[in-house]
Amino acid sequence: MPRIILASASSSRRRLLESAGLSISVMVSHVDEETDFFNALSPSDMVIALAITKAHTVREQIDFPAIIIGCDSTFEFEGQSLGKPGTPEIAVERAKRVQGNSGLLHTGHCVIDTVKDREISSIVTTKVSFDSMSDDEINDYVASGEPLHVAGGFTLDGFSSPFIPNIEGDYTNVVGISMPFIRKAMAQLGYSWPEVKVMQ
Repeated sequence: MPRIILASASSSRRRLLESAGLSISVMVSHVDEETDFFNALSPSDMVIALAITKAHTVREQIDFPAIIIGCDSTFEFEGQSLGKPGTPEIAVERAKRVQGNSGLLHTGHCVIDTVKDREISSIVTTKVSFDSMSDDEINDYVASGEPLHVAGGFTLDGFSSPFIPNIEGDYTNVVGISMPFIRKAMAQLGYSWPEVKVMQ
């Protein structure tokens, strides 16, 4: 049986996979996401290109049977890709822009089976709506540090959850990886979900 490798440092993605009963190993790809090539793409094209690049980068580093999962997420708002804010100032500015509005959370997925030499990739999109937020609420949220290192500057399973009244689509996709897509991709590769759960 192949090993499942997550080509991502995301603790949220790892937590989702493990909470679904999967045993995984993590190998971070260290792909430079801020190159001109990726930045020139549309938000949806960018996440799928990065997911594929991350998965292939890890594939080149291993010599054992594996199923490699590469992912990348971004929040599209008014046609612009909003990745990780990085600084409190940017996080505040973004929160002020999106509050009271909606946007699209795109996650690109790439699943490579080195045993069968097959690859499945797809984008999953979820619409996310935000309540209006006061300046005090925005400043308090940014002070938590949570938004600095997550796509769009928000998460559904953390401090921003009280400000997200509605999503349309896959909840796990917003957290970082679409578990329904992963199950379907594994099935397309010929693995039942019970088989996937016993891979070590």
